[in-house]
Amino acid sequence: MGRVRWIVLLIGVVVAMSAAVAGDRGFPFEREMMLEAAPMPGSKRIPILEIDANGAAIIDLWCVSLRGQAMVGPDTLSIVPGPAQPAQCAPDRQSGDESLLATLAQVTNWRRQGDLIELIGTTTLRFRLMTN
Repeated sequence: MGRVRWIVLLIGVVVAMSAAVAGDRGFPFEREMMLEAAPMPGSKRIPILEIDANGAAIIDLWCVSLRGQAMVGPDTLSIVPGPAQPAQCAPDRQSGDESLLATLAQVTNWRRQGDLIELIGTTTLRFRLMTN
């Protein structure tokens, strides 16, 4: 009888670990993801992306924030940014916003390794899940 309990316990542990690993591989809907980048000079702001399960996207860039739409598959992703409202920012931040928006619009796939989310297109963008 002790051996049966041990086997059942072992199976339970394996199932729990498998579920945890699978959870770390799914797309992190409704979680803020911060771009792996240093702040631009004179600012502490770093771009953040959040995608809801219904595809609504919130995109906070170096200078502006906007909404968009995303289509997420098991390993595919496309992002269509909405219009950005004009903002008063330094030219380097405006240029950074334009570049990042263009890169996000070219994303075709995604990959997750724990808290690291890579958005893959012509350029790979690395985001970290925010833990606060």
